[in-house]
Amino acid sequence: MKLRKKEFGTVNRALDHWRLSRMIDENLARTLGNDLEIISFDWARLARYCFWISIVCIVIAIGALFADQYLRQLFWRIFNAPETVKCLSLAALSAALYWYGFRRRARHPQKIFSTEALFFFAVLATAAAVFEFGHAIAAGPEDFSLLILLSCVIYAILGLVLRSNLIWLFALVSLGSWLGAETGYLSGWGAYYLGMNFPLRFTLFGAVLTAAALAIEHSARFEFFHRTTLAMGLLYLFISLWILSIFGNYGDMDSWYRVKQIELFGWALLFGVVACAAIYHGLRYDNAITKGFGLTFLFLNLYTRYFEYFWNMTHKAIFFGLLGISFWILGRQAEKIWNLGEPPPLPSSPQSRAAGS
Repeated sequence: MKLRKKEFGTVNRALDHWRLSRMIDENLARTLGNDLEIISFDWARLARYCFWISIVCIVIAIGALFADQYLRQLFWRIFNAPETVKCLSLAALSAALYWYGFRRRARHPQKIFSTEALFFFAVLATAAAVFEFGHAIAAGPEDFSLLILLSCVIYAILGLVLRSNLIWLFALVSLGSWLGAETGYLSGWGAYYLGMNFPLRFTLFGAVLTAAALAIEHSARFEFFHRTTLAMGLLYLFISLWILSIFGNYGDMDSWYRVKQIELFGWALLFGVVACAAIYHGLRYDNAITKGFGLTFLFLNLYTRYFEYFWNMTHKAIFFGLLGISFWILGRQAEKIWNLGEPPPLPSSPQSRAAGS
């Protein structure tokens, strides 16, 4: 069994634990340990990075093409067709890419990254087709949000049918864009909609999306999209809470300048409580996504509050010293809880020591 170096060490520690707990005997532990092999190079990660770089380079190349005036004029001369023809052509191109990606994944399920790269270009073609559709029907500014909603519906259906997390990700991004555009249009592009500025609206949206992700975690139909939905929901939630903790529910800079910073402490406290709740959920249910987001944004909250309240009045050594001591105490308590019920450690096998080095 081939494992990465970190996974190899984890499995070996599990074997040592089961051997010390007498759940398995020495011979079985040795046999299982000998069946493990460390992967010398992570080719899967290299393939993922190469496809990402390839996509970025192609997008940059297309951008450079349109940035050049002569090439741009030549391009539009060649493709100077009615908007309806452009829309249908792009729709046909995206459909062909979706179909080819689906067939390729069915024939070569191990070629994950190249298939997802095809889906990415299909998504771009779909967005361009919807854009040309808006030109074809002479859509006005009031229809802009409806076109985004149309993209969201198309991506959501395709994501469910093709079972692609990448397409589902674009559906969630489009849904958030539609929310911002629709509420902005309904409020006359003012600061508030139903008494909420943009960060507060997206805080509620992120909370709803996160709750929906946790609700579908054990759903047979939607479990495949659980991690992507949860990550996007937490991203919407925490970025919006971070902005709220700085600016509050104010819609213009003049109003924000007149407010004392301490009056925004309630938003910062809410930000911290939500981050701690995410950390608790991650530790309680062994969820790396909620735990990672909670820890990251808890530290971001602490650093932001430090620069707001204590940067000019507290010596830096005192602040970071107190912060370090508090986390040291928290770490010791977590270590005690972790070690409860653990058997006393014994010398590990040579393979375990090699993996840990």
